[in-house]
Amino acid sequence: MSRFRPSQAAAQMRATPPGGPRRWLSPLTRRRWANFRAHRRGYVSLWLFLALFGMSLFAELIANDKPLVMSYRGSLYTPVLSAYPETAFGGQFETEANYRDPAVQAMIAKGNGWAIWPLIPFSYRTIDYDLPVAAPAPPSSRHWLGTDDQGRDVFARIIYGFRLSVTFGLLLTVFSSILGVVAGAIQGYFGGWTDMLMQRGIEMLQSLPILYLLIIMSSLLAPGFFTLMGVLLLVTWMSFVHVVRAEFLRARNLDYVRAARALGVGNRAIMFRHILPNAMVATITFLPFILSSSITMLTALDFLGFGLPRGSPSIGELLNQAKNNLVAPWLGVAGFAVMAVMLSLLIFIGEAARDAFDPRKST
Repeated sequence: MSRFRPSQAAAQMRATPPGGPRRWLSPLTRRRWANFRAHRRGYVSLWLFLALFGMSLFAELIANDKPLVMSYRGSLYTPVLSAYPETAFGGQFETEANYRDPAVQAMIAKGNGWAIWPLIPFSYRTIDYDLPVAAPAPPSSRHWLGTDDQGRDVFARIIYGFRLSVTFGLLLTVFSSILGVVAGAIQGYFGGWTDMLMQRGIEMLQSLPILYLLIIMSSLLAPGFFTLMGVLLLVTWMSFVHVVRAEFLRARNLDYVRAARALGVGNRAIMFRHILPNAMVATITFLPFILSSSITMLTALDFLGFGLPRGSPSIGELLNQAKNNLVAPWLGVAGFAVMAVMLSLLIFIGEAARDAFDPRKST
């Protein structure tokens, strides 16, 4: 009878822990996660990207022209969360108080008030009228990365722009993956005339000059977040079709699919309950690259002036300002650095995901 050595027993306990959050994961999923963690650059990039995106989700608490907490006549206020009229602090107007206005600050000080401001006391749309030089102003202790040509803080616009770009890219990736997976599944499963007609249609769409098509449609439609997403969705979903179609063409004649048909299982159940989980393995590895491509397209359209509405905290608009203000190199450096870091992290994550789902490393 063979016996485990202590080192072997400890290794087995580490590989299959009796409890903990990973107990419900399958052995294959644990091996893939271990392969992903072994890719140190991708693993670190994942946590760094999540940390940056998580910070950007609380942009209003980091960069804002309203105090986080304020006291006035013994009462506490949270202007960053609620809108208070100027009359609440002894003013004459019913509109929301402008806390950067010296008159409002004097009223608060008169009421023995105090305020705790965010780390960056400027929002992405705040115009600083007290700049010592004409905008765009260079970096200083007041504006760490300088201001744009309208006097708005570049650092604040980058924080909000990072959140906007990643959120837009994530939503576009989710919607395009759903459409692409469904279309690829229909093509690959049914084959024949269905596959041929849909494939010819996709090839016709891909042969069009995509950038010019996007520019034309964006110029005809009113600018907006979801309007632009709908325009880009017309072309991004095709990135998933070929991968899913190939997987369904390969799997539709396998024994387990034939057995399901013989048992009377419907086509929809076979497609999405039996074949799709296997096809998604190859699709998941493309998601980080599609996300980076979506962010790049948004930035390109904003740079050309056909993207989000004017005034939006967009990285593309920042790069456009850098082009129009060559005497302000900090604008181009900041925009390029943000895009370089964002896309590099996503590419590293994609490389790690590709290695983690490699079938040669998951067996």
